[in-house]
Amino acid sequence: MSRPIDAHLSAGNRHSLAAYQPQHFLWRQEGAVGVITLNRPERKNPLTFDSYAELRDLFRTLCYVDEVKTIVVQGAGGNFCSGGDVHEIIGPLTQMTMPDLLAFTRMTGDLVKAMRACPQPIVAAIDGVCAGAGAIMAMAADLRVGTARSKLAFLFTRVGLAGCDMGACSILPRIIGQGRASDLLYSGRSLGGDEAYQWGFHNRLAEPEALEAAALQWAAEIAAGPSFGHAMTKKMLHQEWAMSVDEAIESEAQAQAICMMTQDFHRAYHAFVAKQKPVFEGD
Repeated sequence: MSRPIDAHLSAGNRHSLAAYQPQHFLWRQEGAVGVITLNRPERKNPLTFDSYAELRDLFRTLCYVDEVKTIVVQGAGGNFCSGGDVHEIIGPLTQMTMPDLLAFTRMTGDLVKAMRACPQPIVAAIDGVCAGAGAIMAMAADLRVGTARSKLAFLFTRVGLAGCDMGACSILPRIIGQGRASDLLYSGRSLGGDEAYQWGFHNRLAEPEALEAAALQWAAEIAAGPSFGHAMTKKMLHQEWAMSVDEAIESEAQAQAICMMTQDFHRAYHAFVAKQKPVFEGD
């Protein structure tokens, strides 16, 4: 049985994940980096109803976790995620009523909402198959490290559905552009790792044997920065999609003024004066 996320620790409704043991994926903490590993390698790490929900709940809880500054999401056994499990999700969906189907599609969308809402920057480490809902999870991450042998595919039209799944028509064009997103979402074709890097979906490429280390190092470097400032950056990157330029400038003025009240801002100033490297603490 999994061990639940700890109850709130303080008046700020803070949580600790020190004893967290999920049932449907692996979790570990390396310093300030939390590592999620999709762990069904014999099936290329597909998602189930339960793993969707458990991932959603974890990312929602991360809004209240101070000890984790960044997240790495990866898959076990040389693949990221093959999408929804054909036997455990796709088959049952064909037998559901409309209310149940809508409850499911809203639940899967809630995973993306939770990933975008959690303050920690998310680094996806993408190797091998990254398809369907797996491609969506990679898309919902803030940063992506891929391999040349990775294969990205938004497969929804291949199974008779629309390409507009879990925010794909909103988020993907902002990463790779409208035309390229249209190509992938209409065709459902696979995009190799080199092309995904050229298109800007992968931020970086690594050799398969070095992928996890590269993602962890990048996440650790970000975690060492001003975590409050990073959380604000992530929030503004997301919120400004729906703003005019003038509204965005005003929102950023307010956000930056808030950040100027943090101790990390003062630490950076005093470190600069002393010709030292600042040590950020996230407050």
